[in-house]
Amino acid sequence: MGNAIRAVAATAAVIGLVAGCGGKADSGAKGSSSSAPTGTSAAAPASPAQLQALVPTPGGTAQTWGPDPIGDNGIHLSFKVTGAPTEVVTAYKAALEGKGWAVTTIVSSDGGPGGGGGATYTGTHGDSYGVFDGGGMGTETYLNVCAWPTKPAQPNCSRKR
Repeated sequence: MGNAIRAVAATAAVIGLVAGCGGKADSGAKGSSSSAPTGTSAAAPASPAQLQALVPTPGGTAQTWGPDPIGDNGIHLSFKVTGAPTEVVTAYKAALEGKGWAVTTIVSSDGGPGGGGGATYTGTHGDSYGVFDGGGMGTETYLNVCAWPTKPAQPNCSRKR
């Protein structure tokens, strides 16, 4: 079941990337050869410490792993949280939004009678990009968080715990 959820999440992310790229077009406007620099190019990319500061620690955290470096100058953190999975991931989405992330739900599930559930979110915070994946059973939930200074070509947030 976990591989199926990851496959759906990956497919949704690819569709989002393709759809997002389709909306960018040259306006055709002709102007002078001098132009003011954009805010994006003037800002320095977030450092690993700055990325970690953007990532909230979930309420009820029993254990934390990381941050570990990942490709494209990103970081990976894992959290073991005491709490029902659906409630934990919903609260984590709210915590991300509270820290200024614009969050999109890629996939979510309530797991049915076994008490499972989870969700995968993506988000932006300025130029920073994140993938937030969580789920579990009963009262044990695991969250895997990856954040990058800018959106990587392949935003893969592998589960480490």
